[in-house]
Amino acid sequence: MPKSKNKRGVKDPADYVFPLLMNGLQGRMLKMPAPKNKTRHILFVYGHHASLERQFGVMQVLNKYGSVTMPDLPGFGGMDSFYKIGITPTLDNLADYLAAFVKLRYKQKKVTIVAMSLGFSIVTRMLQRSPELTSKVNLLVSVVGFVNHEEFIFSKRNYRLLSIGSSLFSRRLPAAIIKYLVLRPALIRATYNHVGDNHAKLMDADAEERKKRIDFEVELWRCNDVRTYMKTGHAMLKIDLLNEKIDLPVYHIGVQDDRYFDNNIVEQHLAVIYRKVNIIPTDFEHHGPTVIATAEDAEQYIPKRLRRILARRP
Repeated sequence: MPKSKNKRGVKDPADYVFPLLMNGLQGRMLKMPAPKNKTRHILFVYGHHASLERQFGVMQVLNKYGSVTMPDLPGFGGMDSFYKIGITPTLDNLADYLAAFVKLRYKQKKVTIVAMSLGFSIVTRMLQRSPELTSKVNLLVSVVGFVNHEEFIFSKRNYRLLSIGSSLFSRRLPAAIIKYLVLRPALIRATYNHVGDNHAKLMDADAEERKKRIDFEVELWRCNDVRTYMKTGHAMLKIDLLNEKIDLPVYHIGVQDDRYFDNNIVEQHLAVIYRKVNIIPTDFEHHGPTVIATAEDAEQYIPKRLRRILARRP
């Protein structure tokens, strides 16, 4: 497998991306082999506004501790959506898709699952619907994960607007209007440039870095299926996974000043579902890494305590 680097010695994600065909849907997955003498198999599940390239920095950090695999989710990262085969992208269907991937990819192997934001919600639902998979998981990590709609910190007004909007634009015609009239590169760039000084993803960047991040945001908005994005967005606002327990411990990395969630409530809810909740303190400030975070930038999302755990023989 080629491992090309640019002049600055930075790895190219394209060298680790492979085709993925699941249930008649075409997508991609990113695979990095384990370093010498490392036997851990790590599955990373990304969140809502994501792609393989966005999380490549995180994957490079995790790769120090074993092989890493990150699959596309239907409707995300450029993968065909469930709508193509007449299926609605519900949380249950995404969970079943991920369960099929785990069974196919890991078979008799044990797996370490690291899941971010919505990705952790999908993993939680997968383990609830396919409890036989709990025996395959040797370590489960939530990175800013959530499991219940009461964890959101939006005002009632904003919550209602987001709920109504995501429901409306998950329908075929309104989604087409968004895709072809709103999500045009020039309009996306103009919007981010207008709010850049106050936007969490842009406010700390100089002009050159801001341009790179905005260009990446253009790709993210256009590679994710609009109907899937809106449907899953609406599902997040209604999510409630508290009724079924999972016989596994979980390590949770949260953000006290998360702009989306009350992390104290998240921790309480995780304790309702999981056998034990281990909190890993962190001092990072944002809900997720910037869209083009390097491995060095991404290291803060894998705190030292988790790195020590990952370094143990599984």
